[in-house]
Amino acid sequence: MRISAAQRTENENRIRAAMDRLLRGEIPPGGKCDIKTLAREAGVDRTAFYGTRPYAYLRTEFERRLQALQQAGDIPDPREAQITRLKAENAKLRERLTQSEQTITELTDFRTQTLARLAAQHKEIVQLREAAAETSRVSRLPAPRTTVIGTCS
Repeated sequence: MRISAAQRTENENRIRAAMDRLLRGEIPPGGKCDIKTLAREAGVDRTAFYGTRPYAYLRTEFERRLQALQQAGDIPDPREAQITRLKAENAKLRERLTQSEQTITELTDFRTQTLARLAAQHKEIVQLREAAAETSRVSRLPAPRTTVIGTCS
């Protein structure tokens, strides 16, 4: 069915108005900032935006403007903004988890090495004490006096 030039102009005006609303962030309930919602808001068949159909140039204009907004850091669809924010937060948390796991591994290795060194030192001390007890060349020092004479002030 063919439409008149006036009807086509009216449809284009409705599409442009709906496009402006969506790009300002006025997303209807259950909708997104996409062609499907644009067609529904403008009251136009969605297939009119594809291929060689009459409003294909408006689809490319809408996608170009949407991409320009996204590159500027302004995301009109609050759900898309939330998804982007959550993905960034998820990536940051994964990085923190990786760093924590690396720190835990390093500390566990350090603890293992420290315990091994302490065990080796203890074994050496025990061996030195046994060797000192067996030899007669080592003389024992007298025990310190425990009685105090006078004041210590």
